[in-house]
Amino acid sequence: MRHSWSSIWLLVLTSATVNALHFYLDANQKRCFIEELPTDTVVEGSYRALEWVEDKQMYSENEELGIVVQVVESESGDTVVKTTGPSQGKFTFTSHDAGDHSICLSTNFTSWFSHNHIRLYLDIVVGTSKPDVEHDRKHVSGLAAKVRDLNEKLEDIRREQQYQREREADYRDLSEATNTRAVWYSVAQIVVLIATCTWQLRHLKRFFEDRKMR
Repeated sequence: MRHSWSSIWLLVLTSATVNALHFYLDANQKRCFIEELPTDTVVEGSYRALEWVEDKQMYSENEELGIVVQVVESESGDTVVKTTGPSQGKFTFTSHDAGDHSICLSTNFTSWFSHNHIRLYLDIVVGTSKPDVEHDRKHVSGLAAKVRDLNEKLEDIRREQQYQREREADYRDLSEATNTRAVWYSVAQIVVLIATCTWQLRHLKRFFEDRKMR
């Protein structure tokens, strides 16, 4: 394992998106990048590997060249992704826990005597966190429960207002009836008073007439 781990480079990606990053490695080497990720964050990566051709004195594509991508959670050591693709491809993974994640790339050439030189272009895009469907469902359920509670309270307020309006109407009718009875009672008292006065006056008139005739 000396030939594969002795030359590991650890680079910290300081930006959310790395564009047109390229580096060099030998066929038996591995390059690793450390990316700090929040929980449930989608990461998309694309790469393109070119092999040095001595005869042409240039880097060119090799159909036999494959790239091994391995993503490991630094704290737990759990492997999130381990896949082997062609010389040009993409990979995607989602962080399960927050923390540092090691993104390592190597070739499928594992011979100790292989001296192929590789230029690797890498583009890593850290996306937004995945929507927490369960949390959203609970949040929506909580909002729905609150809306139901508000509707019930509004219905209670409406019934209370209706009851108060009915009581106000009953009180108004009772007040009008009481006022009407009070008016008629006053009229009756006046009529009785007038009748009493009239009777007393007539009685006194007869009394004085009888005295006068004697």
